Amino acid sequence: MDIYGPSMGALSSGRLPEPLPESPLPILRTWFDEARDAKDQPNPNAMTLATIDPDGRPSARIVLCKHLHDHLGCAVFFTNLDSRKGRAVEANPRVSLVLHWDHTDRQVRLEGPTSPSPDAESDAYFASRRWESRVGAWASDQSRPIGSRQELLGKLNAVVDRFGVDVEAASRGEPVEIPRPPRWGGTRVWFDRVELWCGSASRVHDRAEWTRELTPSEIEGAPGYAGSAWASTRVQP
Repeated sequence: MDIYGPSMGALSSGRLPEPLPESPLPILRTWFDEARDAKDQPNPNAMTLATIDPDGRPSARIVLCKHLHDHLGCAVFFTNLDSRKGRAVEANPRVSLVLHWDHTDRQVRLEGPTSPSPDAESDAYFASRRWESRVGAWASDQSRPIGSRQELLGKLNAVVDRFGVDVEAASRGEPVEIPRPPRWGGTRVWFDRVELWCGSASRVHDRAEWTRELTPSEIEGAPGYAGSAWASTRVQP
């Protein structure tokens, strides 16, 4: 019996289309939405962000994908731009992202250059955050050393005083006006390489990659990239 025939039978828990579609982005959008809607994990938009520090050291951490602009071909995360990752992106603007959804046995790898989000995008997201998170964005010099937890709490209280936050009213859900810090905002990661992976209990996974050329271009009033047509190929697991 040819157990590795076209159907793969019980050996495959997921499969990519055959032939591969011209673009991977509709599949990425479907997978992202399905993971979000299933609610099988607390943060289905969690992704690993890998960067290279100014001194050449690699670094990785988990960030949240707050926007997936599949029509543009980019993902967005937000951070203090003076943090370790912010300084790494500024020095080496090519990064890599990984989304992994264990409950569906799917993984996505995304690579490409970065650009700052348009101010309107950063302002809108910052305004949507909890008031405590907005206070924290002002108080924390992210990634910088601090002497004690108490010192950090003191910085938080100083921000509350600076912006005249009525903590009791804010805790009741009343609006709080706290502007976005000048060195806090979104970073767009533009995809020039996308790999989609479907796991299999047999370890004969289904895997394919798409690549394209990017050209610097103004997008939505900010620096970004326009992409060429995608080229695709299946990849051995």
